[in-house]
Amino acid sequence: MPSEAEEYPHPRLAKFPRVTSWVVLAPVLLSACGMFDTTWRAARGTGKATYAVGKLATCAAIGVGKAVCRVGGYTFKVVMAPLVWPLTHEEVETIDGLTPREAIRQGRVKMSPYVVNGRRYVPMSLAEAGRYRETGVASWYGNETLKRPGGHMTANGEAFDPSQFSAAHKHLPLPTYARVTNLQNGRSIVVRVNDRGPFVDGRIIDLSAAAARRLGFYEAGIARVRVAAIAVDG
Repeated sequence: MPSEAEEYPHPRLAKFPRVTSWVVLAPVLLSACGMFDTTWRAARGTGKATYAVGKLATCAAIGVGKAVCRVGGYTFKVVMAPLVWPLTHEEVETIDGLTPREAIRQGRVKMSPYVVNGRRYVPMSLAEAGRYRETGVASWYGNETLKRPGGHMTANGEAFDPSQFSAAHKHLPLPTYARVTNLQNGRSIVVRVNDRGPFVDGRIIDLSAAAARRLGFYEAGIARVRVAAIAVDG
């Protein structure tokens, strides 16, 4: 959990990026459910998909189990992965007391406790996430999954795509949008947190390969960053 003095500031003092949403890309505009309630569910085999979308991040269904979400100047392609795909982090043992695939199938991953290597992790509440900011070391992942055959699934049940701006976090609700700033060069991007990790001591977030490239630390492998959950405003 966060360990530095700046983390979890008092709600009245909290300052985090505010992003204005765009008009939805497709004719199906989906309903609002709360600032961070961006969980989406796919109804398998029914020929339709249902999405619960944050009131200020616009998402549109573009097919069964697929959506496009826009937050500020960033577009996120969201694709539900087949449950037969392996997880990006196979060390995730259970989620909410269920096997990871069953928990994903039931949509019980957003703030559910989970176990990795025998250690139990308890994600933040939505209120905690709303005022979350933390400074620490970021790493990136992607090559290890690209070397294996077939696709891979994040802990949120989405298809992992190293070319998208996504991230893994141990404690933020899934999914959440966060702004990550490289403190070494000042570069900043918005990522979709849809996975669990990194399970390495001393690291606070694992970014996709594309996010690491945009932030300028792909070659170095790690960087000192500031992570802040985004309050989307529209």
